[in-house]
Amino acid sequence: MWAIFFLTALISTTFSLNPLSDEFINHINSLNTSWKAGHNFGPHISMKYIKTLMGVSRDSHLHRLPERENYLITDEEIPENFDSRTQWPNCPTITEIRDQGSCGSCWAFGAAEAMSDRVCIHSQGKINFRFSSEDLVSCCYSCGNGCNGGYPGSAWEYWVRHGIVSGGSYGSNQGCKPYEFKPCEHHVNGSRIPCKGEGQTPKCLRTCQENYNIPYEKDLHYGLKAYSVSSQVKQIQKEIMTNGPVEGAFTVYEDFPLYKTGVYRHVDGSELGGHAIRILGWGVDKSAGNLPYWLVANSWNSDWGNRGYFRILRGENECGIEDDIAAGLPKL
Repeated sequence: MWAIFFLTALISTTFSLNPLSDEFINHINSLNTSWKAGHNFGPHISMKYIKTLMGVSRDSHLHRLPERENYLITDEEIPENFDSRTQWPNCPTITEIRDQGSCGSCWAFGAAEAMSDRVCIHSQGKINFRFSSEDLVSCCYSCGNGCNGGYPGSAWEYWVRHGIVSGGSYGSNQGCKPYEFKPCEHHVNGSRIPCKGEGQTPKCLRTCQENYNIPYEKDLHYGLKAYSVSSQVKQIQKEIMTNGPVEGAFTVYEDFPLYKTGVYRHVDGSELGGHAIRILGWGVDKSAGNLPYWLVANSWNSDWGNRGYFRILRGENECGIEDDIAAGLPKL
């Protein structure tokens, strides 16, 4: 009975903590799990803002694309470690970490990033085209609700049917439609604007910025096909090895925003929502008892996590990471 009382008291105390506080960080690290927590967001950041970043709508599974035919795979084909950044060094977009700002546009970022990577990969490094997250967020009405959440699968389908123009990060002046939202300051002291609540979805403007000399319609680049990938680990691995990074989605809990190093697995905190990311590869953490992981790029700037990246447990569908993999092939 006392054991039950103690456990209940512990759970109550844990969930009453501010998820961005030193106390919650210390609690996570005291569990001696496979990863370390730390400050990525200052305690002044509201949980409303954090929840805004979770831009995969709850009914996203209803918009999942048909699965591509499974690969025939032998055990020898899948290496223990794989990293798209080193596999395709002539494709600069693979190493880029973007910032979605105060907008629930992760569904568009994961898609636009992987599309950019795949155009370069399939052109053997000859075409470097940064697909515009701005164009996707503002103009894909079938993708959901813009900054208020969307469907990764629909983003890839939109690429095939309607095309997407070029556009770099905020202030980059790159391409037809650079991103409109400024990166915001996660920490207490910094030069960026403060991170606040929901950003308004930009209006769909089918024009390019003034100093870009290619018309909008001429700048559209298309996908050849779009599809989902089976949740089987080897199928996801083979897809990445063959065609490049994929877009994935998973459920975020209150402990995830604190990730710093190691192999993430959910240990405490309430659910915050669905989040889309770009999966680059995989590996095995020898220091953690040969723990298998996925290598993932986030869209919360390079000062989050491990320079913008994180690793998450592979093979056990941690937080649903293997359930919703979207991808496609470019039309060159």
